[in-house]
Amino acid sequence: MATTNWLAAAEGPLEAIAYHGLDGRPGFKLALTVKARRHFLYVSHLWHSGWSVLDVTDPASPQHIRFIPGPPSTWTLQVTLRGDLLATSLEPVPPDWGGESRAPFSEGVFIWDIADPANPRQLSHFKTGDRGTHRNGFDDLGILHLSARVAGQVGLILMLVNVSEPTAPRELGRFSMPDQAPGRHPAGDPPFGIHGPSIRVGNLAYLPYGGHGLVIVDVTVPERPSLVGQLSVRPPLGTRIAAHSAVPLPGRSLVVLNSEALEEGCDEPVNYAGLVDVTDPTSPRMISLFPTPRPPRGAAYDSFCARGGRFGPHNQHIGAGNPQLFQDETLCFLTYFNAGLRVFDLRDPHHVAEIAYMIPKDPPSRIGPLPRTLITQVEDVLVDARGVVYFTEKNTGLYIAKWHGRP
Repeated sequence: MATTNWLAAAEGPLEAIAYHGLDGRPGFKLALTVKARRHFLYVSHLWHSGWSVLDVTDPASPQHIRFIPGPPSTWTLQVTLRGDLLATSLEPVPPDWGGESRAPFSEGVFIWDIADPANPRQLSHFKTGDRGTHRNGFDDLGILHLSARVAGQVGLILMLVNVSEPTAPRELGRFSMPDQAPGRHPAGDPPFGIHGPSIRVGNLAYLPYGGHGLVIVDVTVPERPSLVGQLSVRPPLGTRIAAHSAVPLPGRSLVVLNSEALEEGCDEPVNYAGLVDVTDPTSPRMISLFPTPRPPRGAAYDSFCARGGRFGPHNQHIGAGNPQLFQDETLCFLTYFNAGLRVFDLRDPHHVAEIAYMIPKDPPSRIGPLPRTLITQVEDVLVDARGVVYFTEKNTGLYIAKWHGRP
């Protein structure tokens, strides 16, 4: 609906446009396609198994077309697409997120035909043989990069899958770090592995590899991916997901790297977002850190850490050269949980500046068990080529804004 009464605070050239409640199913990850001048948004859900399809051709009046139920007791968190193919992740729901540890679940990834965007048609179900996939992505050659759990490895590894025949996807190769072999990691600190998505530029893939930091892999021969370079940041920075997102800026030989805040009330090592120089991919180096968001003027709290819930970076807008999405290597749209959506100016890579933010009001009621303190927790962001900004929140729905350009 075209309402902006959901807005708690904003600054900069972001205009609130609309909100959609997604029929009471809070949204999580987002993907968008354009067909015959109509814009279709695919939304995964955090507390419900399945996916929603919306027509957002008129962003002031989003239309919910359908909800597609997913498998029971399964997290269907991630959606990614390329052309007429959509891939949706499948993994068990952790007990602290409302899952039942012994409940049967589906794992791997569904591949869908979205030639008719309003009516996705499932083509296949690729399985990893273990506990499924997390955040995945297609590269420009059509290879699907999976963040996968497989037998005999600890944490998530990179798996490359050929989907040229989408009804029969097949594994090409895999990559993991040495300490992901059983018994090779420190007791009590198992590796998280690659969060994903892996993003390919030329023959290199940039992997946000959890506690291992940024890992750069040569995928020239997808059957034998090989390590090129690594930047470790933990300790002192970040949680066990010290590298959550790694978004290359190919025209500038930079990568925007960020951690994921995990604990409420900032009860963890400091989280970060920063710029990494990858001019020499064998020796990536951090060259700057983003400024820490501050509360709006006149706020009743002195810092977001004192507000409750999680505070820190989570998801970036990822254009990845897709002409249907917003492209600007001098801007970063980044969700920040209780600090809402933040926008950063990257023109000077050594002095990043925050230039806009938007924070929705706290949820009126609880749908999921988290956060423990019921406040806003902005999750994902996607910006289309029109400058329409979509973002989701843990206990509400879909928020839509308009980016009016740098002041």
